[in-house]
Amino acid sequence: MKSGNFSDTAEFLLMGLSEDPERQPLLFCLFLAMYLVTVLGNLLIILAIVYDSRLHTPMYFFLCNLSLADICFTSTTVPKMLVNIQTQSQAISYTGCLTQICFVLTFAGLENGILVTMACDRFVAICHPLRYNVIMNPKLCGLLVLLSFLISVLDALLHTLMALQLSFCTDLKIPHFFCELAHILKLACSDVFINNVFVYLVTSLLGVVPLSGIIFSYMRIISSILKIPSASGKYKAFSICGSHLIVVALFYGTGFGVYLSSAATHSSRKSAIVSVIYTVVTPMMNPFIYSLRNKDMLGALSKLPSRISCFH
Repeated sequence: MKSGNFSDTAEFLLMGLSEDPERQPLLFCLFLAMYLVTVLGNLLIILAIVYDSRLHTPMYFFLCNLSLADICFTSTTVPKMLVNIQTQSQAISYTGCLTQICFVLTFAGLENGILVTMACDRFVAICHPLRYNVIMNPKLCGLLVLLSFLISVLDALLHTLMALQLSFCTDLKIPHFFCELAHILKLACSDVFINNVFVYLVTSLLGVVPLSGIIFSYMRIISSILKIPSASGKYKAFSICGSHLIVVALFYGTGFGVYLSSAATHSSRKSAIVSVIYTVVTPMMNPFIYSLRNKDMLGALSKLPSRISCFH
């Protein structure tokens, strides 16, 4: 089979979630609706936090950044899929594919980092409440988000630059609705041993280690909550942490599930369908999870129209 350098090849083909022409209108409407709900829901969360001074706390600062990361994360994959369905084209340029890989890794890494910082915030709030304002000061919160962003950008750039050195065969069909690094490596004709080693190394450092930190934090949190004498105090503490735990379970559970299943089976189509959960469904669900279980957020959202009108 012929092969060529990444920059010399014209395009990849994104096969999407289904090749059945009759399903394309349904997929278009479904993903357009989910994308609009994701953008609108997370945008409302951001505006509510920005316009309500009572929510200018570390927890809501991290939530605001998480919502922004969710919007960017979904926007790197779904719009291209919708355009391809609408134009009845499966093509994506090599430059576009490489760019999409870079942005997907960046915003997935940023979301990962923010979820870790949110776990740290809850740990300090419940296990060290008297020192909370001193420890979680605005400068530290800003540095934690900035550090998460810089690490995710560095990781994405390294993966992308390594992919740039690969040569690809003529069969460039990607059984996915976006360019995912694992699928790109499978299409390469050149040796991808170093790439795979780097992927597993980074997954361990930026995936397993943070998740282990979250689990350790919540073990300490649960231990502290059980020591609270009143039932109402325990319920309030559990309700504060519950939303974050649900999001962590969705993000990490489906994320690791995709990569473990893709390593154990050759069913790329199934892994693509599971990928929808952590790339589309989880960002869409985050606003509902954090707002419906939070009285302060519901109150801020109800007063948002009047607050915005006052500013204008």
